Amino acid sequence: MKVAVIGCTHAGTTAIKNIVDLYPDAEIDVFERNDNVSFLSCGIALSVGGVVDNPEELFYASVQQFESLGVRMHMNHDVIACDVTNKQLQVKDLKTDKLKNYHFDKLIIASGSWPITPPIPGADLENVLLCKNYDHAKEIIKRSATSRNVVVVGAGYIGVELVEAFEENGKNVTLIDSEERILNRYLDDIFTAPVETSFEQHGIQLALGQTVSQFEGERTVEKVITDKGEYSADLVVMCIGFRPNTVLFNNQLDMLGNGAIVVDEYMQTSVKDVYAAGDCCAIYNNATKKSAYIPLSTNAVRMGTIAAHNLVRPVMAHPGTQGTSGLKIYNHNIASTGMTESTANLAGVSVESVVFKDNYRPEFMPENKEIQLKLVYELGTPRIVGAQVISDADFTQAINTISVCIANNMTIEQLALTDFFFQPHYNKPVNYLNEVALKAMAKEASKTRQEVVLT
Repeated sequence: MKVAVIGCTHAGTTAIKNIVDLYPDAEIDVFERNDNVSFLSCGIALSVGGVVDNPEELFYASVQQFESLGVRMHMNHDVIACDVTNKQLQVKDLKTDKLKNYHFDKLIIASGSWPITPPIPGADLENVLLCKNYDHAKEIIKRSATSRNVVVVGAGYIGVELVEAFEENGKNVTLIDSEERILNRYLDDIFTAPVETSFEQHGIQLALGQTVSQFEGERTVEKVITDKGEYSADLVVMCIGFRPNTVLFNNQLDMLGNGAIVVDEYMQTSVKDVYAAGDCCAIYNNATKKSAYIPLSTNAVRMGTIAAHNLVRPVMAHPGTQGTSGLKIYNHNIASTGMTESTANLAGVSVESVVFKDNYRPEFMPENKEIQLKLVYELGTPRIVGAQVISDADFTQAINTISVCIANNMTIEQLALTDFFFQPHYNKPVNYLNEVALKAMAKEASKTRQEVVLT
């Protein structure tokens, strides 16, 4: 069996590891544009902030490791044409410009995503950088060493992490985003407001609700112009978002409107023997009950594993995702899963929510911290569809628990009565997860009582 893998970051790396174990006789050819595999781009901010001394540590697999297992690693090779029907690839060696054709029996597309780059005048100036791969990481670290005024465009996870890292590295930092608040796709406002306050307390300039219209400078960027102001900059990092890297498969595979490849629960595309995994494709969202584009490394790893297992026959179905993620900014430990109220409204899902806020330990304990937890549930069912948490202590694992609840269609009543241990060092007699669900039940019971009185 000849297996071709296009791309070798998270989905590709995981797929290869599993193929080697599952099919020892398989001939595996891997085509990767870069000269490295398995780069953890989430560690770029850690490198900028000095938490990780060497960005070369941000890998969990190597070309040499795969080659020692008999995998044919074609590094710095770009797949420029793919005929999925006739199972043919045309590949360009980026070092020699030579072209070569390859035949495959099975194909795994793990081509990932690429940063969104709007056509902004001046975007070709020096020191206007992207933030995605290892080469980007090295450039950001190198150029930030001699930069004083840094502008980050985009207030998603990568953007806010870079903002903190640059500030801790002594830079004057401005964060620009067209939305009115940071992290608006992941968190509701009561969770983003404390982070914005911390940014301002650390001297970070928030330019929210503003759209970049131009970069100015002579050869090197000097200024960022928005529709509401202008900001000095000798380094700009673009973190607007990502889009699937799937142009190669246009008019060959079923896709969503944004180019994300549509796959079934076995990672099979619309063409037999062609699979897709990771940031290049859509995934089933258990909260919305629809396929969606959710580019997370955790999703990519699972999808790569599943694609490999199903190469010969369908044996392992994807359980869906909740889009669970976590973040640490200064003293704030934050995590979320499923839908927020705002994303639920956009998805056409009618929801209700409750917020629980309390000390996590009994008051007699000498040390304590406050936890704020929000639970989002569907009206009528009442199925749990989302949750968010923030605290100076680390309660992010609570969101992993609620992720399991969403995956299993649990209701607020089931969470309210779930068995959690009590120990004063860790929680109160009624666990905060029970408490937030009980509060949701009480809210629904109050509605019922009001309806009875009205009738």
